[in-house]
Amino acid sequence: MEIKHVNGKHKGVFKALDGDEVEAGRMTYSWAGEDKLIIDHTEVNPDFKGQGVGKELLLTLVDYVREHKIKVIPLCPFAKSMFERMPEIQDVLQ
Repeated sequence: MEIKHVNGKHKGVFKALDGDEVEAGRMTYSWAGEDKLIIDHTEVNPDFKGQGVGKELLLTLVDYVREHKIKVIPLCPFAKSMFERMPEIQDVLQ
């Protein structure tokens, strides 16, 4: 599984791709200023449910925001629940 990040001026996405470039899942976000992003939505392809794709997308996003000193506002229900269950990533929360 490869995760690609596409960062735009106002929005961005982390995409999980399997070896055949099939999209296994995506996590979208919107910028809230220069140092905060809002996780809008997480979606996993039904063929990849239960394989940890959503969690891997979130952990990749957390690595990115830590590296760039960005804070996160998780509006997406999936991301919000993962932050509640994983205290080790809560340092990036706004």
